[in-house]
Amino acid sequence: MLIAFAAALALAGCGLQPMYAGGGSGKVARGLSDVQVSAIEGRAGWLVRNALLDRLGSDGSGSSARYRLDVRLDDNLEGFALLSDDTIGRERRTLRARYQLVDLSSGDVVLDATAGSDAGIDVVSSDYATIAAEQTALENLSKDVASRIVTSIALRLRGDTAQ
Repeated sequence: MLIAFAAALALAGCGLQPMYAGGGSGKVARGLSDVQVSAIEGRAGWLVRNALLDRLGSDGSGSSARYRLDVRLDDNLEGFALLSDDTIGRERRTLRARYQLVDLSSGDVVLDATAGSDAGIDVVSSDYATIAAEQTALENLSKDVASRIVTSIALRLRGDTAQ
């Protein structure tokens, strides 16, 4: 009990503050819900946009938006780990995003950054299993990239410039 109390005091003194203080009515949560997400090309774009809308707490209509989020994706699937029979034994899927948060009232770019993630995929004898693994990797990467983007936006909206 005493150790937990001491740890709580130490954390309070270090300047850490909860990002989502105030819950849904807090500064960051309100700011995130004011972000309109532009359409993003391709299947990966559709997945990332939906993940962004889920994490931002936005309905996507942009009717009362203060910011617009523009995202460009680079989805790359490459084979490596060449086996002795000249077949590919492993693939790497990489999803990179370049995004800009634009203030709609002034047209200024508030945030210009990149985010990315990658996954390794085993290539097996079943084409169906390999394609399913590639699609699952894309879905997981889309969620990861969206999460990284939202975290970066939340830090900016909170007023943190040192990211």
